[in-house]
Amino acid sequence: MASNEGTKPPTRQQRQQCWKVRDEYFACLDRLNIIDPVTVEKDPSQASACLDKKKVYEDECMASWVEYFNKRRVLEVRQKQYLELSAQQSGKK
Repeated sequence: MASNEGTKPPTRQQRQQCWKVRDEYFACLDRLNIIDPVTVEKDPSQASACLDKKKVYEDECMASWVEYFNKRRVLEVRQKQYLELSAQQSGKK
């Protein structure tokens, strides 16, 4: 689907497939405690078990979506960590 970028928007089925393979890839990264997918770009050996899922994710999703999802993943994890820390410091956990 990546070659489709810039022409017509993805169909509902293509979007659902993209989200499915994204979730599978991110779950694989979770098992390896890798938050930032860019880490895999810099050193693929850190996530060798996830490289097949990464390729499918990048093939099934538009490049702009991959970039967005990767950044959003990092931001969501950081936000969650910040909220947990904030709750601990305020004694509300």
